Amino acid sequence: MFLKRILYYLDPRTLFGRSEANVNLRFMHGINRISILLFLACLVVMLVRALSR
Repeated sequence: MFLKRILYYLDPRTLFGRSEANVNLRFMHGINRISILLFLACLVVMLVRALSR
């Protein structure tokens, strides 16, 4: 359930969809998506580095 919500939130189709929300709210959600993607990328890098040792 939790993973499904994250995947929906990070889906590019929902990223560029038109919403009636405030512009500031749209920017905040965009920044949140970027930070989640960077966090997941860092987790992958850390996992690869840990397994390569």
